[in-house]
Amino acid sequence: MEDVKPAKAGWYNAFRPWSLHGAVVPMLIGAAVAWKDGHFCWWILLLIVIGGALLQSAANLFNTYGDFVMGIDTEENQSRSPELVTGVMTPRQVFMMGTACLAATALLGLVFIWYSGWQILIIGLIGILGAALYTVGASYKYHAMGLGGVLLLMGLLMPVGTYLILTGGYSWEVVLVSLPNAFMLTGVLSGNETRDYHEDKSMGVGTFSGHLSYEGSIRLYLFLNAVSFPILAVLILAGAVPAWTALAFLALYDLRVLLLNSRKAPHDAGCSRLLVPLSFKLNWHFGILLVIGYLLGHADLAGLI
Repeated sequence: MEDVKPAKAGWYNAFRPWSLHGAVVPMLIGAAVAWKDGHFCWWILLLIVIGGALLQSAANLFNTYGDFVMGIDTEENQSRSPELVTGVMTPRQVFMMGTACLAATALLGLVFIWYSGWQILIIGLIGILGAALYTVGASYKYHAMGLGGVLLLMGLLMPVGTYLILTGGYSWEVVLVSLPNAFMLTGVLSGNETRDYHEDKSMGVGTFSGHLSYEGSIRLYLFLNAVSFPILAVLILAGAVPAWTALAFLALYDLRVLLLNSRKAPHDAGCSRLLVPLSFKLNWHFGILLVIGYLLGHADLAGLI
């Protein structure tokens, strides 16, 4: 299997734009439910996506900063985050850029408050604090709360917040539609923690996966990536989501590739490095197909023929 090439130090790698699906898909889910309920505004959705991308970018930057300050990123493992280890950037530059992303998000929040009301302020503040404190300050990633943070903040609050901005209200349907993607999105971070398992353990980093055995970490990774499919099946059978959302089951092929790779990961460094990219790919395909299926399920197809 093709290996993952070492990252090139620079702002592109520091921002990690390939990880932004983690913010985009949850926001598209919230927007899809809002559209079904008769509330949609293209330019507001565009600003929401920009705000979510800025939050995700801030978390990525603070993660680079925090891991370097904690001594986790070293010359020996610089292939993924070489910016600070190699001296291409300074810790202050990365920290200030992360702060700038949060400030820009806060400014967009003023637009959202104007559009939908003060209710969005609480969710917005939770999101900003979640991005800022991931590996800085409270550093909840290092206290076994990273997986739970992703599940709650990105998997559930992002779609709920998107729906709230577009409609001015709440909907349990948003939560239900978001559940399958939320678990799979958490699986991406689980892959990250499993890939870095031995390095984190040696540095005393207390990730959730680090409190398990390595084999247990692999099992958790597989569970989070796979459980989304039975959850979606239950939602379809219960009539909570349209049958068209079964399109997401096309991503089972990606799950098979991920499963085969995970079997080799404990003994193959290349396969271990692929834990995260393969879960990225699976989550992106699953999430987009879920949104497309949801929209098709609520579209007036008869009127389009």
